[in-house]
Amino acid sequence: MKIALISDIHSNVYALDAVIKHIKRQGVDLMVNLGDILYGPIAPKATYDLLMTHEFVTICGNQDRQIFQAVQEEIDANPTMQFILEDLGNEPLAWMKTLPFDKQLNNEVYLCHGTPSNDLIYLLEDVQQGYAMVRPDAEIISLLNGQQSSLICCGHSHTPRAISLSTAQIIVNPGSVGLQAYTDDEPLIHSMENFTHHASYSIVEGEGAKWAVSNIKIPYDYQLAVNESKKRNRTDWMHFLSTGKKI
Repeated sequence: MKIALISDIHSNVYALDAVIKHIKRQGVDLMVNLGDILYGPIAPKATYDLLMTHEFVTICGNQDRQIFQAVQEEIDANPTMQFILEDLGNEPLAWMKTLPFDKQLNNEVYLCHGTPSNDLIYLLEDVQQGYAMVRPDAEIISLLNGQQSSLICCGHSHTPRAISLSTAQIIVNPGSVGLQAYTDDEPLIHSMENFTHHASYSIVEGEGAKWAVSNIKIPYDYQLAVNESKKRNRTDWMHFLSTGKKI
């Protein structure tokens, strides 16, 4: 089986378009979307429209939930959320509500956004120092909460990784299609950086306990995404998109 993995598009239709075009030349059997799809100051509705023209197995991310679970107080305090909801309309919201938290693709392959039990926790990274450090083997296994699949695909951290465990499992994070750096204050202030504006995705190929992993960096016209972020007064996103670095 040959699977293309994408995650964390964050409304960046320009990066998504470049990634899909590249995937289509790779002869994959399946395309998988690991969530955090439409949240961002770039092009939420256009991103949704592009995704609907292709067949992806899709799960929900924490910021997908954040959109359709937003209460009025949260919307009023967040101009980016106001833009997203105005831009999307009802159909994409209804679609996001149907997305599963996780998915057992088959006996060998499992999909989640964060961990199998919490979409807000990084499965592979500890950020207690303010930046990402790979968790110890035993800690990752504990966070798997009994999940036994030989290939586990996750997103959330925007950081491409392939980690082999002592259990003979492999965990693949394809990184982010649409946002190569960010700073967040949950669970404490920390930053993720990929040091490039290139869009990221992965291809996994194999079966059983034998999986080959390719992480792929795709150039795209990131200035188009920067320009849209500027319209929404998101100078932080302008920097993240341009440099892949924290501010």
